[in-house]
Amino acid sequence: MQPAARPDEPALDEPWLSFLLRYALPGMLATCLIAVGAFGVGWLPLTTDLVDNPAVDVLRTSGPGTLLSRVMVVVGVAMLLQSWLVVGYDLLTGPRQDVRRLTAVLAAWCAPLVLVPPLFSRDVYSYYVQGKLMVGGLDPYSAGVAQVPGWFSDGVDPMWGEAPTPYGPAFLLVERGVARFVGDDAYLGGLVFRLVAVAGVALLAYYLPRLAFAGGIDPGKALWLGVLNPLVIMHFVAGAHNDALMVALLVAGLALAAEGRAPAGVVLVTCAAAVKPIALIALPFVGLLWAGTRASWRHRILAWAKTVAVSTGVFAGLMLVAGVGLGWIGALTTPGSVRTWLSPSTSLGMLGGDLLSTIGLTETNDGAVTVVRLLGIAAAVVILVRLAVRPAGRTAVRGAALALLTVALLGPALQPWYLLWALPLFAASGLRPRELRATIALTACFVIFGIAETSATADSLLDLSDGVSIVAAVVVVILVVLASPRERALILGESFAAGLLPEDRPAQARQQRLVIRSA
Repeated sequence: MQPAARPDEPALDEPWLSFLLRYALPGMLATCLIAVGAFGVGWLPLTTDLVDNPAVDVLRTSGPGTLLSRVMVVVGVAMLLQSWLVVGYDLLTGPRQDVRRLTAVLAAWCAPLVLVPPLFSRDVYSYYVQGKLMVGGLDPYSAGVAQVPGWFSDGVDPMWGEAPTPYGPAFLLVERGVARFVGDDAYLGGLVFRLVAVAGVALLAYYLPRLAFAGGIDPGKALWLGVLNPLVIMHFVAGAHNDALMVALLVAGLALAAEGRAPAGVVLVTCAAAVKPIALIALPFVGLLWAGTRASWRHRILAWAKTVAVSTGVFAGLMLVAGVGLGWIGALTTPGSVRTWLSPSTSLGMLGGDLLSTIGLTETNDGAVTVVRLLGIAAAVVILVRLAVRPAGRTAVRGAALALLTVALLGPALQPWYLLWALPLFAASGLRPRELRATIALTACFVIFGIAETSATADSLLDLSDGVSIVAAVVVVILVVLASPRERALILGESFAAGLLPEDRPAQARQQRLVIRSA
């Protein structure tokens, strides 16, 4: 076995240029294709001068141009997935790689996407117009972006026109600052929000190896799975979702807490929740780190009380600075207004409701969807409480990962990037061989689903419904597994495809120091 690597350990003897040509160049070519295609099928506000550019106009309005743009995005994403799998295969079956080199690969893959139109989502324009809403003196928790003149021309999805803002006060401050900085330039606003998301990815790339090292996991492998992942490139960089900032602050907070600086960890996790309140779910697990792995129930309760006190103070201060109240609590239901077959509770509710409607017991499936969603939420609450009060035998980071995954899967809405709430934490806390193989397979499925289901010029890049997209994703992954020895080894688990586990005694000792004992 190889000795465990520190986050700052120098690379093994291989020239930098050779390493970058082998690993960075293929993925960078892939994102270059995606970047060019984004000008044809990426989201552009009607107010930008880019729509009048002759080359962009050809890509967006002519049949051949649109087809070429779609092909470039599809081929680019497929190449990106393949590049990621190649890096993973060599990491999992060969010598360790230095984190700095893998970070350079990440930078090379992300760079072509920084200044292109948003792809796979147009949420950045909602962020921008929500900022304009605040600049205009309106409360984003009670007024929708439709109150802002020209909101539709600024690129906002009409679905969110009347919806309250579901974000916390820290992100509202970012939105207001960006809106003031760019003025009436919606496209520039979108690019600035992408820079915020890229900053989040950079922060994640810095802290995830530290969190992994503290838990006995190889930092390079954790970085590959949790940050270099094509879902991160697609949804945190190309899509510029604010989840990137939330996840980065969450991982940073857990890393500091795991290193013995729990109060600072509470502050950062609270800041993550002030971006998207879903991060509040991780606070009990930061409290467990604060209490210590061998703490009695008395000390755990005391640590939780201190966690609540610090978090409340930080959150209240951010609300005061942002000039908003507790409206974010009521706005938490906003994402649930979307129905997607990806959400288990929503899909079961729709299927059950359609069956009841077919036999004449109901007119619509709305009631069934509501009931099943409530059951999913209730089940999630039970699981979350159990994870927090019965943590023995696992690390707090693993508990936080399971908690966030539970909320993503049992919540009323599920988007592909919601899985990224938990994925970096699983990468840092370790995965058994079967878990790692399943994670790689699911990543491939969601990457292909993202190609089939999301676009800028229509509701879907390939004009496929949710159900067909899911089936297509599974079929394509099966074909790839059958055709490629490397992917077959990673997903089906040949003898040399190991899990993400401590690799020597010092690493095992570090992990055991974070494993919680019975109170």
